[in-house]
Amino acid sequence: MIGHQLALLKREFWEHRSIWLTPAVIGVVICLLTVTGQVSVSAFGEAVDLAILGASNIDPVQRRIVLMALFGVVTTIFAIGAGIVVIFYSLDTLYAERKDKSILFWRSMPVTDAETVISKLLIALLVIPLAFVVGAMITEIVVMILMSIWIAMQGGNAGHLVWGSAPLVDIWLASLFMAIAIPIWLSPFIGWFLFVSAYTKRSPMLMAFLPLLVVPMLEKLILKSNLLYDAIITRTSQPPIADAEGWEVFENYENMQITEESVSLLASLDMIGFATSPSVWAGIVVCGLFTTAAIYVRRYRDESY
Repeated sequence: MIGHQLALLKREFWEHRSIWLTPAVIGVVICLLTVTGQVSVSAFGEAVDLAILGASNIDPVQRRIVLMALFGVVTTIFAIGAGIVVIFYSLDTLYAERKDKSILFWRSMPVTDAETVISKLLIALLVIPLAFVVGAMITEIVVMILMSIWIAMQGGNAGHLVWGSAPLVDIWLASLFMAIAIPIWLSPFIGWFLFVSAYTKRSPMLMAFLPLLVVPMLEKLILKSNLLYDAIITRTSQPPIADAEGWEVFENYENMQITEESVSLLASLDMIGFATSPSVWAGIVVCGLFTTAAIYVRRYRDESY
């Protein structure tokens, strides 16, 4: 079964080029914007010299915070791109193979419907987020190289200003944790999207999101309850990954003694709390139910259009 899964994962990776092409495009655009910004800023020669001089003499912790914010923006852009790709992939993957009849070919291969659907779930939950994390890491290294070249051309010390202050390991480890934790937290939606993709004959996007809007409204009107609405809002906006005490350094930094060790994204994440959260495991169960339904539908539904 492991051999089948690896083969299926490779198939999905190469058939759906957006998995690796989208982070590559995002990375190229960010690097081009970096170069464009450097060229534009270079026109203000005296101001640039003063800025480099000021940055060289400020507290190293302040430089660490600035670089963390910069690379946090880069990581956030990749995270948004990953979310969009996961949504479109989950809604299209089982729908497209029925629409173009390729499902008939894949059913002739020695793999089960369960193996196929699980491979698609793993792509959405694991492969796509990790591909974007790798893209973000490579982009951040290239951006640092571009920054170093530009600072050196302006007479600054890039090793002191950039490489000696950038908290890359901290950002990367935090990104890896969030790349695993957030898809798991949102797994009920991914399972639902796969089920819709396996079931619907047209407009998977509409068929997936319309119930998420209409059903909570009907619940409010008929049952006078907000249970489903609250569940959807909580699931989409409040993942239990932040450590409240660790996050205080970013929220109340004016009243706290900030050290280089305290400026850490990884320290602000509550890994144990996330892993032991009942809501996380409840979401995994819901995702499993929707995935099982998707397997059943793929196995028994009529493929005619």
